[in-house]
Amino acid sequence: MVVTSSTHAQAQEKTFVIGFPQDNMANDWRAAQVWDVQKELAKHSNITFIHSDAEGKTAKNIQDMQDMLDQGMDLLIVSPRNAEAMSPAIAAIHKSGIPVILLTRRVSGEGYTTFIAANDFKIALQAARQLGREMNGAGRVLILQGLPTATTAVDRTKGFLEGLREFPGITVAAIRPANYLRANAINAVDAAIEGGLKFDAIYAQSDSMAAGARLALKAAGIDPKTTPIIGIDYISQARTAIRNGEQIASFTYPTCGKQGAQAAIDLLMGKSVPRDIEVPSQMVTPDNVEDVPSIF
Repeated sequence: MVVTSSTHAQAQEKTFVIGFPQDNMANDWRAAQVWDVQKELAKHSNITFIHSDAEGKTAKNIQDMQDMLDQGMDLLIVSPRNAEAMSPAIAAIHKSGIPVILLTRRVSGEGYTTFIAANDFKIALQAARQLGREMNGAGRVLILQGLPTATTAVDRTKGFLEGLREFPGITVAAIRPANYLRANAINAVDAAIEGGLKFDAIYAQSDSMAAGARLALKAAGIDPKTTPIIGIDYISQARTAIRNGEQIASFTYPTCGKQGAQAAIDLLMGKSVPRDIEVPSQMVTPDNVEDVPSIF
């Protein structure tokens, strides 16, 4: 558990505690999300920010929320690792009167104050269409799925499969969960190659997994330029890969940390915020890669 606060708060100023129990800080995108929230909240001298790392464990993610409650948390920011398992605890916090901001991942039910994310289904739909055109409407796609229990992965799978319906000549070779982690993606692609799985392209539900896929292909003596790869997030490694012809496209996916922090401040100040806030996303290809900065 990490606590950060300003030392410049005035005595008469009302203070607040904001908690963010993060899923897995080993994921570079998830770590960046916490830092983006912290950077924005640091502008407010009356805010104490608590964050933790569940290290990829749902039970710890839930316990971290309880620990933050015990420390007097006034508002919860959370990106639930497991929507079904975590929804009851999150709903109970919301019911107690504590505002709940969901960043990029939803819960089951209505137990939250606001949900902030890009449109995962729409992004995945566009990814399928872009990859389908690149494959000339024929071939087999290996899907590297994110965290299967998280709503982002659910929507990024549904949207992609919906998009593939426009290309009857393309089939799914396999769906391999890699939990949004580079190392897991390396292992998943290694296993696919060693197991004799035939695939012509890769849809990675995060650019960290796309990076892992490229490393695995290279280790197997396969040039990534010959296997179309498409990803999501548009981190710096994706930008480099697109420039080098080793990834056909990515979609910007901001961490939503800045938007989440601003919503938190508004709520604590008694202002209303929309129930759902959609953050824009943009497809990046070799045509516009020089014009679009990576998210980090």
